[in-house]
Amino acid sequence: MADRSDADEGQRESLPPWAAEDHACEDCRLSYRDIPVQRAIEVIRSLPPMAGDAVAAVPAQPRRRRPSAGAWSVTEYVCHLRDVYATYTIRLHRVRTEDRPALEPMFNELRASRFRYNEHDVNAVLAELAATAAGFCDEADCTRPDQWDRVATRLPGEERTARWLARQAMHEGQHHLDDIRRTGQAVITGV
Repeated sequence: MADRSDADEGQRESLPPWAAEDHACEDCRLSYRDIPVQRAIEVIRSLPPMAGDAVAAVPAQPRRRRPSAGAWSVTEYVCHLRDVYATYTIRLHRVRTEDRPALEPMFNELRASRFRYNEHDVNAVLAELAATAAGFCDEADCTRPDQWDRVATRLPGEERTARWLARQAMHEGQHHLDDIRRTGQAVITGV
């Protein structure tokens, strides 16, 4: 049974604001302003096999090991990435089909705890990641050019376009792919 304090902690997770519409990431030097939607979709299509390669570089046993307190394991990052694309598919669909929908937060820590990410078979999750990433790309393919400027909200005063959702989904994928690689290296080397 999961530790209730860990699960309860997920419920108290505060919501940081979303990255700005014109976000520029200091870590990866990615600038949303410079990413055409079609490029974001191409990158997302390429992520599942790269995630598979990153996971394959880590022996099976350490894939569930967290490198430090408060950090996720390789398996947990892959589960999160799968859920990112499932969530962003729904978000994009809602922005495309509803008038200014209010989008639910993902509650990342709650998901990891309640859905027992670290107990999953990572190879099965990689297959699910391929399906959710493809689903996101299919939803993007259904989005007409005039729909990319449609907006959604989350926190009060927080509006983001469908275009931002595609760019953010790409950024999440790239960042978490780096997390998988970095975490894998840390659990293999112990550093």
